[in-house]
Amino acid sequence: MVDADQTFVIVGGGLAGAKAAETLRAEGFNGRVILICDERDHPYERPALSKGFLLGKEERESVFVHEPAWYAQHDIELHLGQTVDRIDRAAKTVRFGEDGTIVRYDKLLLATGAEPRRLDVPGTDLAGVHHLRRLAHAERLKGVLTHLGRDNGHLVIAGTGWIGLEVAAAAREYGAEVTVVGPDPTPLHGVLGPELGQLFTELHREHGVRFHFGVRLTEIVGQDGVVLAARTDDGEEHPAHDVLAAIGAAPRTALAEAAGLEIADRAHGGGIVVDERLRTSDPDIHAAGDVAAFPHALFGIRMRVEHWANALNGGPAAARAMLGQDVVHDRVPYFFSDQYDLGMEYSGWAPPGSYDQVVIRGDAGKREFIAFWVKEGRVLAGMNVNVWDVTEHIQRLIRSRVQVDVEALSSPHVPLESLGG
Repeated sequence: MVDADQTFVIVGGGLAGAKAAETLRAEGFNGRVILICDERDHPYERPALSKGFLLGKEERESVFVHEPAWYAQHDIELHLGQTVDRIDRAAKTVRFGEDGTIVRYDKLLLATGAEPRRLDVPGTDLAGVHHLRRLAHAERLKGVLTHLGRDNGHLVIAGTGWIGLEVAAAAREYGAEVTVVGPDPTPLHGVLGPELGQLFTELHREHGVRFHFGVRLTEIVGQDGVVLAARTDDGEEHPAHDVLAAIGAAPRTALAEAAGLEIADRAHGGGIVVDERLRTSDPDIHAAGDVAAFPHALFGIRMRVEHWANALNGGPAAARAMLGQDVVHDRVPYFFSDQYDLGMEYSGWAPPGSYDQVVIRGDAGKREFIAFWVKEGRVLAGMNVNVWDVTEHIQRLIRSRVQVDVEALSSPHVPLESLGG
């Protein structure tokens, strides 16, 4: 067991960091654990920020990973509202950005997460331009949607990914008018491809959302600090009282870069390069969560996964690796979404071009089905829509890599658990 006089420092107070601290104590580490969070709120989970909390269906307290008292009870030194501005790898220290405090570490975990990508167009300094990443953002946006719904106001969303669509659904439930703009031909094009992206187009149009595909936002028009409209590169002007920038997130790698750690190619998602044990190019520094670019043997690529499950599982994996345990971080990527009356779960990795067909099992028209992305008879990914308790079977199919009979895969009468050997 690691000596009691050792110090493990975790930089980043999101889900990955909080679960890493929890795991260190659960695994019996009795040394010093320091968790540094640049937000003043206790560590929290992000999915509710664009779902239940944004809709007012979940209380603020429900998003926190642990009760506030948990950290002191487990002897976790929690520093809220603090940043780290320097890592000295030779001295094995980190420096607090606020007061210059120096803390020595034996092992260091970087769980610095990601930050919203910013629109680089005129008008982004207007008060009605929003991002959604942090709890404070969600609290502000909830007030905005309430106001828009009451006054029949217009929200323009730049971005057709999960955050954009979930906020669009929430905005419509509040009664706001919503226009979504983006460069792809369908929503979620880079994840689901055109076949399933169209399903989400139809879902949102049924609820009154207007889409404008194949365009980019070029200007946010305002007067006296107030948003009036959003212009796209095809010359269209869309009425707007508020604008949400939901064009993706960038890994927060500046601290790691300054320390000389290896960073992945930005063209392929960026992130801190780690091995299968989530170790960086410095063996005493690990990285987990949104910021880590790890090799996935199942898919044969290095990937960076921004979803909740990666933080939930990656933080504990990194903690165990820091303790010297034989750990391999190779979970099948997983995420979920709720929009109106549609709930879905997705497992795997199958970007456009990686598969040769999409197999539907169930009734897509009723939005009760499972979709499989298949290449040469092997399942790369699966998405269950309003069908539950099948994630384990889908992930087993993905991991098996065996060829399956496509006709049997599409038939609801063939038990899913019987496929794949």
